[in-house]
This record gives sequence, structure tokens and C-alpha cells, in this order.
Amino acid sequence: MAAPMELSCWGGDWGLPSLHPESLTVMAYAKFSGAPLTVNTINNLWRAPKGDLPVLVSQDIVISQPAKILNFLRRQKYNADYDLSAKQGADTLAYIALLEEKLLPALLHTFWIEAENYCSVTKPWFASRIAFPLSLYLPGKMSREALNRILLTKGGPPLYTLTEVEAQIYRDAKECLNLLSKRLGTSQFFFGDTPTTLDAFVFGFLAPIYKVCFPRVQLQEHLKQLPNLCRFCDDILTCYFRLTVSGHSPAGQDTADANLQKLTQLVNKESNLIEKMDDNLRKSPQHPPRKLTTLKLAAGGEESSPMSRLSP
Repeated sequence: MAAPMELSCWGGDWGLPSLHPESLTVMAYAKFSGAPLTVNTINNLWRAPKGDLPVLVSQDIVISQPAKILNFLRRQKYNADYDLSAKQGADTLAYIALLEEKLLPALLHTFWIEAENYCSVTKPWFASRIAFPLSLYLPGKMSREALNRILLTKGGPPLYTLTEVEAQIYRDAKECLNLLSKRLGTSQFFFGDTPTTLDAFVFGFLAPIYKVCFPRVQLQEHLKQLPNLCRFCDDILTCYFRLTVSGHSPAGQDTADANLQKLTQLVNKESNLIEKMDDNLRKSPQHPPRKLTTLKLAAGGEESSPMSRLSP
């Protein structure tokens, strides 16, 4: 039996299961690959096992950072990239590098550096979910870390002022969104009809930009001019997180799930009863064995294990 896996991540709002891009990436990949994660919302970084989010815990194994978590899931045979070719695998790495280089700085700036967004949305949202007195400190710490990360990657020559850096990172981000839109085209996902690692990363980066209601929406306005990327986010929320465009579960879904659970329990009971009857008949002296092919009934209530897939 596989060891239980628990994912600790930031919570969600605005119709998203999490507002944190890296948490969203891991959550989406788990949905795509069928990994049975138990999601635990942590609103305090210092309570996280490694002081960072997301964090995956499985028995005595503690893993942080999305790339490492996804590699661990692949080693557990939960591989969303099983059917990709070598070229598609290389394209995946290239596009993820593009996201981190071109889109991530603008995403960080939108959330943590843009003064109006930070003061009216980001800081109040995170502060309201962090216990006092850490709520007075952690949002500012996260903002400073975001600024340092932007300046570390974008603050060198010929960009010397923050204004020049801001203009460049938004140009890069819009160019990245255009490239993603062109690559996706009319397909449901980036490599056809099945979501992969690349889809998880793109969703994790795009969904917060698309859904969160900011007063300054420069990047969001550009994203909404690319309808295939918006449809991409909406489809994943609807199909894999059972959320509609408005962020609510589809009507009747909870009832359907409850009925399915009851039906499964009933099947389990009936299957167990049949097994007991079969055992009694086999042990009964009134029925000597016959030279006939006997079908051994399998427990109908047990699900077959997922197909073991090897990491590429």
C-alpha cells in the first residue's frame, strides 16, 4: 500500500484552490497524474516543515519546491508525462524556463511590488490569514523577497532604475503570454488532449493573474485579450477542481459524489457477502470438488491499482 502523501500549501480565493502559483502548479499536476494527495492549507510559513510552501510530506520524507515534488510523484508512478516524446519533454523544460524567466517577475511585481495592488489586495489578504503578530511581519517579508528576486534577475545593466526594470518585465511577460497563446492554439492542452507538466506550470502561473481582482490590471488585461489561455484556465478549474468560471462547484456535483460513495459502499458489502458464501461452499463437505474451471471472485469493492508508469 502506498504511503499517504500530504501537501501543505497556501489557501485559495477568487475561485482558485490556491492563490500561490507554486502551490497551484503542484495541485494541478497531482490532479492530472491521479496522485492521491491530502491537501492541508497552511496560512503561516513558519508552521511549514521547511519554512516554505508548498511542502509534500510522505512518512518521514519532506520535500519542498515544485520541481522536486513533481519528481517525487513521478518516482511513485504518478507521471503525467508518460506519453510524451523526447522532443516534447525537451519542449516542456524550455517552456518552463521561459515562464520562470519572462512571466514570473511580472507576476511577483503584480502581487507584491505594485503599491496599489499590494496595499489593497495582497497584504490584507495574506495578513487576514496569518495569526497576529506574524500578520504584521510576514507580508512585508514576502514583498521584500519578491523585490530581491526581481532585482537579482532583472536589475543588472542596462536597466539601472526600478522604473526601467518594471517596464522591461511587463514587456517580457506580455511577449511570453503571446508565445504561450500561439503554442496552445486551438488545442485543449499544450500537447493535445491530455494535460502534462507544462500545463500544470502554465496554469499555476496564469490562473492567479486571470482570477484575482486587482486595481492595477495591466497584465490581466493583456491575458484577457488571449481567449484561448483564459479558456485553458477555466477548463482546468471546471474539469479538475470542479469549479465553474464563477468559482463554485457545479450544481448537483456534491449530491452525485455522495450517491456514488453510497453505491460503492453497497457494492463492497455485496462483494464481501459473495466471497463469504463462496468460501462456505468450498469448505462444505456436502459439495465434493469437481473437475471444473472455477472462477475466483475478486473483491468488487477494491479498485484496481493505477497503471504503473515509469518516469522518462
